[in-house]
Amino acid sequence: METANALLFINGEPPQSFPNPDDFDITGCTDGAFHYLKNNGFPLKKLDFISGDFDSHSGADVEVFQERFIHTPDQDRTDFDKALEILLQKNVRKVTVLGGSGGEMDHFLGNLTVAYKFREELDIRFYDAFSMYFFIPKHFSISGVREKMISLYPFPNAGGIVTKGLNWPLENEELDIRNRIGTRNFAIDNEVSVTYRSGDLLFFVGQKYR
Repeated sequence: METANALLFINGEPPQSFPNPDDFDITGCTDGAFHYLKNNGFPLKKLDFISGDFDSHSGADVEVFQERFIHTPDQDRTDFDKALEILLQKNVRKVTVLGGSGGEMDHFLGNLTVAYKFREELDIRFYDAFSMYFFIPKHFSISGVREKMISLYPFPNAGGIVTKGLNWPLENEELDIRNRIGTRNFAIDNEVSVTYRSGDLLFFVGQKYR
């Protein structure tokens, strides 16, 4: 079966603009995100599913969208976690996430932890008004980033890191959240590559450094 790519809206800071849902195989949202989609003109008919416990929805919403509601009442898991599980069941392997940051920071940290949990099954990329960010494999490269802010954040540590294309390169070095992190670097080449031997790294691509 051919794998699919998905667009997923979750309940953080609403995005300033919406991608074209036609560019994705599947589009879904958590029930909290449904409200900002509805209030900001997103074409709700493009939603393939809406997941959550629906305790904040009116009877009209339930009546109109009930065929696309997936009830996920488990209070031991976040809505983001449950939505990713749904996408896995739909054979998705690449997920673009909007609404993952902003607002309450415990939600943001929780979203990163959920993405870490699924990092080997799903290619999850978060986008917000400031950057895109995602966990990277042990051998990684990205192009089109000259002069953009690049941050490497250990989760919680990573060793044997070698980078190319950054203003302040790393040569077989270690990052650890208790001692040293790799934020606020920038790309001097159009392509940046990162390899590392152990641990896990979050990779951030921001706006232009200067």
